Amino acid sequence: MPDTLYRAVREVKPPETDSPYAWLRLLVSTLVGTIGGVGMWSVVVTLPTIQAEFAISRAEASLPYTLTMIGFVIGGVAMGRMLDRFGITVPLLIGAVSLSLGYIATSYTENVWQYALVYGVLIGLFGASGTFGPVIADISHWFRHQLGMALAIATSGSYLAGTIWPPIVQHFVDGVGWRATHVGIGIFCLVTILPLTLALRRRPASLTITAAAAQAELAAAPLPIPANLLQALLMVAGVACCVAMAMPQVHIVAYCRDLGYGAVDGARMLSVMLGFGIVSRLAFGWIADRIGAVPAMLLSATLQAFSLLLYLAFDGLQSLYLVTALFGLVQGGIILSYAIIVRQNFAPREAGVRLGLVLSATLAGMALGGWMSGAIFDHTLSYQAAFLNGFLWNLLTMAIGVWLLWRLGGRRRAPALAARS
Repeated sequence: MPDTLYRAVREVKPPETDSPYAWLRLLVSTLVGTIGGVGMWSVVVTLPTIQAEFAISRAEASLPYTLTMIGFVIGGVAMGRMLDRFGITVPLLIGAVSLSLGYIATSYTENVWQYALVYGVLIGLFGASGTFGPVIADISHWFRHQLGMALAIATSGSYLAGTIWPPIVQHFVDGVGWRATHVGIGIFCLVTILPLTLALRRRPASLTITAAAAQAELAAAPLPIPANLLQALLMVAGVACCVAMAMPQVHIVAYCRDLGYGAVDGARMLSVMLGFGIVSRLAFGWIADRIGAVPAMLLSATLQAFSLLLYLAFDGLQSLYLVTALFGLVQGGIILSYAIIVRQNFAPREAGVRLGLVLSATLAGMALGGWMSGAIFDHTLSYQAAFLNGFLWNLLTMAIGVWLLWRLGGRRRAPALAARS
């Protein structure tokens, strides 16, 4: 009887799951994530400009990015809790208004500390965090059998932002200055995200799954490791992989400028990296749906480590474009895999907080890695040691991936229905 009930639960899906509406909602959600994702990338593009404007060191110029990511870390968990309680509308409304206020406020800052605090609080904590984790967690409720591909598309919003925004921001910074550019971004975020929020007001039917169905799945498919241990390991892996990821993503513009290629080539290179990152996300979504999320995570982390080593060997302009494209092509599966693992092993009603914690850990890694790479550069006057530092952190993610593969296996699982403790 329990086996029969379990099989029935696994086959049942809410009527809206994997539906045409779900796919339309996914497209709108990805667009929201792409617009809101400017909060992560504009600060990277303007890093050299801010360093020159305020006459500060590279590590000090990296501070706004670090505080933005710290804001993301705290805001991601808070916004995830709001999602679980109120639905996606509240985080998006807060995010849209805060992004607008934050970008306009930065144009009036007079030193790097004011600039960094505005970025960290309004753009990171209350702004872009509302358009990142909550959007991904929300869309995970609308898919069951194509979860990997759906989350691949949803998480690509940040990469689309990184592909589209850097050259736009650099163009306007060169043309009208960074202050006017920030005002324009703030207005654009407000007038686009608010209308799109109205299209996402519907709440998913998966949150109404009966307690009996949830208990049946919990009894039939228990986790082989404590739930909180799995949560902690994913968070540690998220920090480690993103310390590694931050070196090229945060400093590629400054790196190209130091090599004499200019900020324009650096911004283009960042766009190339994140453009190939979109391909990577989609490819690894397809891979995860077939071999499982944990093997996909391990594969992507291993390839990322290899591509980081290539930066040590090549620094010509053409070779840098090739290495950067390769880096983007292989690293997109890591964070995606974390999202799939969370949704396959925790309850829908916990998705916002659980996924928010993991995604916040990845952003903490980006914050730490962005600052650490700048500090290493200031100490050594070279990014070579920073690339090596990223590689070593990447090994920790790979070790966790191997352990999870041993304990959880490589099998695919449907999204969990039951709460686990």
